[in-house]
Amino acid sequence: MSAPAAASAPSVTPANPVIPVTAVFVRLKLSLLRNGLHQSTGRRAAYIASVVAALLVAALQLLGLIALRGNEHAATVSVLLTAVLALGWAVMPLFFPSGDETLDPTRLVMLPLRPRPLVRALLVASLVGIGPLFTLCLALGAVISLAHGAAAAVTGVLAIALTLLICVALARTVAAANIRLLTSRKGRDLAVLSGLVIAVGAQVVNFGAQRLGSSGLSQLDPAADVVRWIPPASAIGAVDSVSEGSYATGIAQLALAAAALAALLALWQRTLTHLMTSPDGSTLAASGPAKARSTRGPGRLLPGGRTGPVMERSLRYVWRDPKTKAAWVTSLAIGLIVPLFNALQGTGSIYFACFAAGMLGVLMYNQFGQDTSAFWMVAMTISSTHDAYIELRARALALLVITLPYAALVTVITAAVLGDWTGLAEALGLSFALLGAMLATGAWSSARFPYSIPQEGYKNVAPGQAGLAWISIFGGMVAAALLCAPVLAFTIWLHVSGAASWSWVLLPLGGAYGAVITYFGLRLAAPRVARRLPEILLAVSKG
Repeated sequence: MSAPAAASAPSVTPANPVIPVTAVFVRLKLSLLRNGLHQSTGRRAAYIASVVAALLVAALQLLGLIALRGNEHAATVSVLLTAVLALGWAVMPLFFPSGDETLDPTRLVMLPLRPRPLVRALLVASLVGIGPLFTLCLALGAVISLAHGAAAAVTGVLAIALTLLICVALARTVAAANIRLLTSRKGRDLAVLSGLVIAVGAQVVNFGAQRLGSSGLSQLDPAADVVRWIPPASAIGAVDSVSEGSYATGIAQLALAAAALAALLALWQRTLTHLMTSPDGSTLAASGPAKARSTRGPGRLLPGGRTGPVMERSLRYVWRDPKTKAAWVTSLAIGLIVPLFNALQGTGSIYFACFAAGMLGVLMYNQFGQDTSAFWMVAMTISSTHDAYIELRARALALLVITLPYAALVTVITAAVLGDWTGLAEALGLSFALLGAMLATGAWSSARFPYSIPQEGYKNVAPGQAGLAWISIFGGMVAAALLCAPVLAFTIWLHVSGAASWSWVLLPLGGAYGAVITYFGLRLAAPRVARRLPEILLAVSKG
């Protein structure tokens, strides 16, 4: 009975066919892109604009590389562009961790996925997007400009695949290794600082373009000879080697790129295994015994009374608040880059060092905006004009702890690069005078034109307060320049009258003038702060 019954039983087939993991992840990536575009019209417009811009740049880059075909510097340009693009893939996840939701593999911890299929699925899913398309266009253009002959064409196909896969795997490996950092407060700090990287990179590109415009691409040939052995640029270098008949060199460069890809995938798989099987470090820290901390730390070196705690609070904002940190790091970097790069190009002057003092002095403006709605606690401690003066003075002193030595350091570096040591004292005096004038006008602007700084997003001004920010910063900068007019006039008189040998007098004169003007500026702003505490609180609480 059992045998016939078993023979007559219908075969069982699964109702839903098993879908490969890779296909599921590709669908997931497409769904994330589609759902992101449906969130708002502004996001859809921004995405479309970025796609159009990226495709336009990619097309121009492709045409430019094709136009280099047969040029003696085609290999140099192609290899170096590939290396720069790979560097961008490596650092991009650190500054834009939210650009791709699938970058965070911790969201997949509860799913029954093995590391090797997961790596393969994530790698294929990562090939969907604007970045891979841009990389494909660059690699294709580089291969077309370098490939001559059938062997080189076959090598070019392998080079394109290796370049694209290495770039994507590099980004994924970096993101997986730093995912704990990217999802923490420090990771958000890195995202805020991304604008600084773009600004510094723009200055470097500008400097390099000017140098190349004066000396030609031949100056890059030694660098390209080294970079062509570094993956993924080695894959593009293999195409050039095969085109020139160096088959052994081309095979070695391709093998180097393939080995780099294998190493990245192995490291990525190992990182994923550790990440998805180990507990969160923050949870362990929270459950462990609390470590004893010093209540003041370096704050013991600060003055007593109200001044010390206010200075320490301001310095903690610099270290811990993302927006404040971004403003400080940007000012410090740009304040050094502008005078230094101009000096390196041979077009600078010792007076360009005053740019550092100007950039750092701007940080005095809108002092209460960084407090946001927590300013009410500060307002509760101010009951008189004297309290307001102490508050402003402490904030100015906290700023001077960093800005004064840094402005002096930038001036010394600029003088060293230019070899203009005779103008060092003069430039230091002007920098100190300008810094004092900006502290004075910044204190008054903080009291008269406060505005809120949103804590979320990239905007530094709350909606509806852009006019206040423009008046506060640019109006204060013009006023600071006018306050420095006596020192500037005295400097001009020294040079016009032939008494330039006495320019060293500007160092003590500028320092004293800056201190005096700061004192009177704080005294002038203190009564206004004491009278306008409710208005200031309302203005800085809108973000």
